Amino acid sequence: MCGIVGYTQKQNKMVHVSVLEKMMDRIAHRGPDGSGLYYDANIAIGHRRLAIIDVDGGEQPMKNEDQSIVCAFNGEIYNYKELRIYLIAKGHEFKTNCDTEVLIHGYEEWGYELPKKLRGMFSFVIWDAKNEELFCARDNFGIKPFYYYLKDGNFMFGSEIKSFLEHPDFEKELNMKQLERYLTYQYSPGDETFFKNVYKLPPAHYLIRRGEKMELVQYWYPVRNEDKETSIDEFANKISEIMEDSVKAHKISDVEVGSFLSSGVDSTYLSAISKVDKTFTLGYDEERYDESSKVKSFPKSEDYKNYSRILGKTEFFDRVGEVQYYMDEPLADAASIALYFIDEEAAKHVKVCLSGEGADELFGGYNVYKEPFMWQGYNKISPIIRKGIGAIAELLPSMPGRNFVVRHASSVKDRYIGPTCLFSEKEKRKLLKNYIGVEKKKVSLSVHSTESVEDDINYMQKTDLTQWLVGDILLKADKMSMAHSLEVRVPFLDKEVFDVASRLPVSYRANKEATKIAFRKCAEKVVGDEAANRMKKGFPVPIRDWIKEEPYHQKIKDAFESQTAKKFFNSKMLVRMLEKHVSNKGDYWRYIWCIYVFLIWYERFFEPVREEVKINPQNEQMKPVYLHA
Repeated sequence: MCGIVGYTQKQNKMVHVSVLEKMMDRIAHRGPDGSGLYYDANIAIGHRRLAIIDVDGGEQPMKNEDQSIVCAFNGEIYNYKELRIYLIAKGHEFKTNCDTEVLIHGYEEWGYELPKKLRGMFSFVIWDAKNEELFCARDNFGIKPFYYYLKDGNFMFGSEIKSFLEHPDFEKELNMKQLERYLTYQYSPGDETFFKNVYKLPPAHYLIRRGEKMELVQYWYPVRNEDKETSIDEFANKISEIMEDSVKAHKISDVEVGSFLSSGVDSTYLSAISKVDKTFTLGYDEERYDESSKVKSFPKSEDYKNYSRILGKTEFFDRVGEVQYYMDEPLADAASIALYFIDEEAAKHVKVCLSGEGADELFGGYNVYKEPFMWQGYNKISPIIRKGIGAIAELLPSMPGRNFVVRHASSVKDRYIGPTCLFSEKEKRKLLKNYIGVEKKKVSLSVHSTESVEDDINYMQKTDLTQWLVGDILLKADKMSMAHSLEVRVPFLDKEVFDVASRLPVSYRANKEATKIAFRKCAEKVVGDEAANRMKKGFPVPIRDWIKEEPYHQKIKDAFESQTAKKFFNSKMLVRMLEKHVSNKGDYWRYIWCIYVFLIWYERFFEPVREEVKINPQNEQMKPVYLHA
């Protein structure tokens, strides 16, 4: 895993190489083991390397034999050995044992079809000097990030947005439309970002840049083809087989691999079948949130050494700004900060860690998937009547059952945006100083169309797979681990695992009593009934309680009364919401945290005194390897 940056040169305007070096320094945390760059009259490409495979070789950017193809790569290709054998048989000559070189010769052999051949997590750029064409691609699920900036002929690309800040042609502007979306989604949804003219390359897409022309193409679709002939026991066996195969592939490494471990079935199962020597758990002093004390009694716990990190409220709040810097965009998921600390602990012991992201989206694990089965009677009520009841409920204060009635005022396809939905349009209209109303409808799923999805569960899962997973879950997994130069691998998010999961009938995924039904049956054989059927908790953080305490309540109140807050929000409304939560007159912690995080992020990136680069001191004297035409 690494970091890439770069830009295309405008005609008659070459940017000095020192600019590229500064861009690379911005993401030094992604690659402390090496650096290199390439430039010619058309393009500049920079790379920071975290050496995992072929540690002594594999420097990037990497070239082919005649130096006409240049590649910079972030990620891991798990089937690179098989592809290498095939390409050698086709006459390609290899100089290294690393997976990057497979991309170069694979591009020579298959061209734009290359991403379809890959099993892994990746974002990469390939510069074809002969055709003066840039080819960029991102993996099927969006495990690895890829951003690009496009304005007035300026084109930049990178693993993290913050690298663009060093380029003299980058114009840093806030995208106000994204703030409105964020307040509802709790993350930055869709292909736009909080920075104007900065975009995300969507998962399963490649981008072609020729001169000032650009083309986006989707190369893979997450299609489900339910197999209702295969029994649940047979499916459990299939899941077991493919997960064993995926874990084996994800453990390919020239350095030690560990695993994260929480109280959930996903990580418990993963830790057990991966047979790693080290696992890592986050805990709290607050007993009802703590998971560190539970893992000692887990099945197979004697097979690995567990390292637990107890996270305190003071250090949590002290690092909010740092976390938002590494995130690039505000993320109101408090678990991102918790991940920052457990990644910090894991990085002391290993260089690679397995993690359970993706199991819920593939196998049907979110508790919200039970709702279509639990409330079939209520959903049979006339939509007009439900809409009226919901409208009345919206006028009421927070109370048990209110959110349910409001949600069920419309159909799943009209309302569902993911497991979390925060501010409504009515609430945003009152809250924001300059309400635009840009997102009265849901953010488009781009070409990941759900129009052909008929039942509610499939619609919800596809929405989560193409939006929530990439916008929240995978983003924080990547950014928080790379902040500590730690590679995180996600064996559930493998295209071969998806092929099995995509054939599961709805009844093998969820019903009104259970989630991940077939997967839990598979896990029972490894971790036992109790661990396999443990209720999903997510990644709980005690924010709800902490913000009622001092000095944290006052810290948030100060932020809500700041000039920054008054620039965007009705400050008095923010303070009232905070005080209601503190006095137990409502449960508003998610709303409070969402706005607080945005304010901290904004100060970090848009207030000049707060903006800073954090570079690991051990890398400051590292000289990049220069490659140029």
